[in-house]
Amino acid sequence: MKFTNGYWMTRPEYDMHFAVQSYDATATENALRILCPTVPVEGRGDMLNHPALTVTFTAPAADVIRVTVEHWRGVVDRGPAFELNESRVRPVITETETEYTFESGRARAVVSKAKRGWRVTYMGDGRRLTESEYHGMAHAFNRENGRDYMIDSLNLDVGERVYGLGERFTEYVKNGQTVDIWNGDGGTASELAYKNVPFYMTNRGYGVLVENTSDVSFEVASEKVERVQFSHQGQKLVYDVIYGGDPKGVLERYTALTGRPALPPAWSFGLWLSTSFTTSYDEGTVTSFIDGMARRDIPLSVFHFDCFWMKENHLTDLTWDPAVFPDPEGLLKKLKDRGLHICCWINPYIAQESCMFDEGMARGYFILKENGDVWQTDLWQPGMAILDVTNPDACAWYAEKLRALMRMGVDAFKTDFGERIPVRGIRYHDGSDPLRMHNFYTYLYNKLVFETIERFKGEGDAVVFARSATVGGQKFPVHWNGDSSASFMSMAETLRSGLSIAHSGFGFWSHDIAGFEQTATADVYKRWAAFGLLSSHSRLHGSTSYRVPWLFDEESNEVVKRFARLKNRLMPYLYGAAVEAHEKGVPVLRPMLFEFADSIACETCDRQYMLGANLLVAPVMHADGHVDFYLPAGRWTSLLSGETALGDTWLRQTHDYLSLPLMARPNSVIPMGANEERPDYDYADGLELHVFEPEDGEITVTVPDLKGNVAAVYVVRTQNGKTTVDSDSKKPYTVVVHRG
Repeated sequence: MKFTNGYWMTRPEYDMHFAVQSYDATATENALRILCPTVPVEGRGDMLNHPALTVTFTAPAADVIRVTVEHWRGVVDRGPAFELNESRVRPVITETETEYTFESGRARAVVSKAKRGWRVTYMGDGRRLTESEYHGMAHAFNRENGRDYMIDSLNLDVGERVYGLGERFTEYVKNGQTVDIWNGDGGTASELAYKNVPFYMTNRGYGVLVENTSDVSFEVASEKVERVQFSHQGQKLVYDVIYGGDPKGVLERYTALTGRPALPPAWSFGLWLSTSFTTSYDEGTVTSFIDGMARRDIPLSVFHFDCFWMKENHLTDLTWDPAVFPDPEGLLKKLKDRGLHICCWINPYIAQESCMFDEGMARGYFILKENGDVWQTDLWQPGMAILDVTNPDACAWYAEKLRALMRMGVDAFKTDFGERIPVRGIRYHDGSDPLRMHNFYTYLYNKLVFETIERFKGEGDAVVFARSATVGGQKFPVHWNGDSSASFMSMAETLRSGLSIAHSGFGFWSHDIAGFEQTATADVYKRWAAFGLLSSHSRLHGSTSYRVPWLFDEESNEVVKRFARLKNRLMPYLYGAAVEAHEKGVPVLRPMLFEFADSIACETCDRQYMLGANLLVAPVMHADGHVDFYLPAGRWTSLLSGETALGDTWLRQTHDYLSLPLMARPNSVIPMGANEERPDYDYADGLELHVFEPEDGEITVTVPDLKGNVAAVYVVRTQNGKTTVDSDSKKPYTVVVHRG
């Protein structure tokens, strides 16, 4: 949201009240409070008839400084608020003749006492990070609509780049963009996003979380090209400056505060196959797909039933359509007997024709209008209502419907939608502010479903396939990027969204291989299959057409087979990365900057990524098979061909459909399993340790079991060019050393 015309002029509809100096301060054991006039104070009379802002610094966790800016404090806070894991620390507060200082661990805020000019400088490990200064912190009043807004803006340095703000399909580096934090169902080719997160980080080792669940607006080097400005409606602004030293350190502290991902079950990392959306299917169709994959030796882990496992116009009633599936228990048992896990599509919207509608209406389980009527719309399902996720009884009712499906054999749910949540003229059971519930609804929705599965199946065996999210949603994996199109351009925007959501703390992420809308060419299908099977989670799903590979061409079978089997062999490595995401918040799919924070070239790489710490992936996104990618310094080795290449340079290569740049990092160890048929097996049994370009020293590799516990530890030592391995494992393993 923009408030100015150029650098000097305010837009005519706004009255702006900027903090201009620190006038008075009060320090307590846990807080530093500063009174900030909005006009220069030369005498006592200058404090009359003008607004003032109160700025309070607190420390919700080590290395985190919370900044609370208030205009009028008397507004009732109706919620909701993000669920944060605060570990209150004792800050160090000092005062000199020229400044106040507030320290939280390695982070420090320094407030100037100058009579002219407001300035607070944020520092980390003694290094300047950013500051709020002249025309930065403010209250604004819009005379046309009568609304109040709170604003602050933090300076950017030369070469400073901004990342994150949720899963965004626009350019990876956010400088120059206006980003409104408002969940919307806009596909992947627009500025709308399904997963909006009011948190950004920069390449200078810090991040900023705005603690508001509503429509925060960010001007990222746009309205003021030297700053990131954030604003929202209301009388109070709360944000946290999070210092981590480098991007991974920032993310570790951010996810410690907002929550880290649960560890998904190992079976969920295998290939998922869907019925697709509006296609016709029945038991015969499902069986033919599964038989076809088996005949072609393509390992399959999960079968997904999309919307029309239920009757049309009845979504969502959580009841199998008896005309199409007369014996759902029998069908699911057959699939389970073949070693498959089952996922079913759901959402929180209840059609008027649903068998759940009258019961939910009678019991008050839906979002209501202010007059007590059920809020309804014809957008999506005729006359649909929306589950009120703030009502505990409504949640228990919905959860029991899910448990009935799990008793039949369903293992996971695709929690679709959650973005089209009304905000005008409605009320929630718990009295929450409808505007602030719009984005937060998805958090409660996915939490409800995830925890229902977890309580039924046990910790470590819960997984959803979610589309919408906000802060904290990363705790309930997995998330996919929504409705993409069947093109190389959409493939590229899909990867940008994966990089962006990685900066926002989401450890596990997926996408519809070959796009959701339209039907891909065989060319796009094969290239996207390699990319999709080198993501944390991999799904074949479409809109109006099936996604089984033999419908594209014969070679598509070989591509899906090759990369599905490779992914299963990589599970000792990938599940180790998953454990790291669960324990530290660092995602499986990582922007290059996460592993090479000192590389200027890696700051803008948006067509490649690191899969875990040691594998670089560059999907092919051109019809002629060429791919441009950057290799950091050292000798890298192709995991597919064994060929090597020296880094610290850009490369252009041409690959056939069975290949792409999949490069092992120098001086790394990639553990590979002995089973390519499934993702869940004993990773330590028959393990291969692939050691790439080893340097003198020691590398410790931990291989997990299927619960994420340590199954075996291998210590790889290299001295004078000779590599040896010590291990506590009693299982057989081999060592393969790769030197160029």
